[in-house]
Amino acid sequence: MKCKRCKEQAVVGLPSHNAAFCEPCFLGFFRKQIETAIRRQKLFTHEDRILVALSGGKDSLSLMLELGELGYDVTGLHIDLGIGESSRKARAKVEAFCEKHGFALRVAEMEKEGLPMPLVKQHIKRPICSVCGKVKRHYFNRIAREGGFTVLATGHNLDDEVARLFANTLRWDVSYLSDQGPKLPAEEGFASKVKPLFRLSEYETAHYAFLKGIEIHSDPCPFSSGASFTSHKLLWSELEHRSPGQKFNFYESFLRQGRPAFAQLEKEQGAELHSCPDCGSPTSTDLCGVCRVRAMLAEKTGA
Repeated sequence: MKCKRCKEQAVVGLPSHNAAFCEPCFLGFFRKQIETAIRRQKLFTHEDRILVALSGGKDSLSLMLELGELGYDVTGLHIDLGIGESSRKARAKVEAFCEKHGFALRVAEMEKEGLPMPLVKQHIKRPICSVCGKVKRHYFNRIAREGGFTVLATGHNLDDEVARLFANTLRWDVSYLSDQGPKLPAEEGFASKVKPLFRLSEYETAHYAFLKGIEIHSDPCPFSSGASFTSHKLLWSELEHRSPGQKFNFYESFLRQGRPAFAQLEKEQGAELHSCPDCGSPTSTDLCGVCRVRAMLAEKTGA
C-alpha cells in the first residue's frame, strides 16, 4: 500500500477518504483537518485564550498537542471525578503529558466539590453517565468563565458527534439538536465551546496519538458498562465499514440542513435562562442541574 501523496510505503489506510498515508503525510493530513475545521467554522483565533478539557484519553491529548504546536494559547483542564484508581491513573497521564510538553494545567477535584462520582452513583437514582456529563460540563464552563478564557475546547471526534446526533435524533430532542455542532458561540453565562476534532474519526486520532508517542489513559470508565452511547458507536462503526464515509456525510448534512431548522424551532420554544441562586450558573429552573444533585446528596447523606 502506497502513500496517496508521496508514494512511499503507507502506514495508515483511510477507506473513508479512499486514501493511505505514510507517517509524515498522515500527520500533515491530521493537522490539515483541524486547520480546516478551525477556519471554516471560525472556531477561534490566535488571540483567544483556550481552555482544553483533558480526560487523559487519546482525543483530548492529541488535540492539546496539535493546538500547542500550531501556536495557540492553550491551558489544560482536568476534572478529577474521584473514581478510585481509574481517576488516579487518568490524572497521572494528564499531569505527565502537560509537564512533558510544558502546558499549563488546572485540576478540579470533585471530591473537594462534594460530588465524587461513586457517591453520586450510590445515592442519585439517575443514569450515572448523564449526571457525570452534566457535572463535567458545569465545571468546564464555570472554570472557563472564572479564569477569563475566551474558548473552551473539547476532544470530541467524529464518532462521538455522530453517536450523539444519532441518539438525539432517535428522541427528536429539539433542545439538543438545535445546538449540536462544532461551535457554540459565547452567550451570557456561557463560554464559547468548540470541537476542533469533528472532522477526524476515532481511528484517526488513535493513529495520531500512537505516531506522536502520546501516553494515554485507555482504561474504560468502570461506571460506563451498558451505556447506550457505546452501542450507538458500534452501530455506526458497522455502517461505516460497509459504506466508508457515511459518518462524515451524515454529520455534514446535519450541519448544513438540520441544525438551522432545529435552532429556529428552539428559538421559538426555548425557555428563558436566569442565574442559579446557589452558584450563579445559567439555568431555566430554580436551581441548576449540578446544584440540584448536590442538594439531593446532602439530603441523603446528611452532609
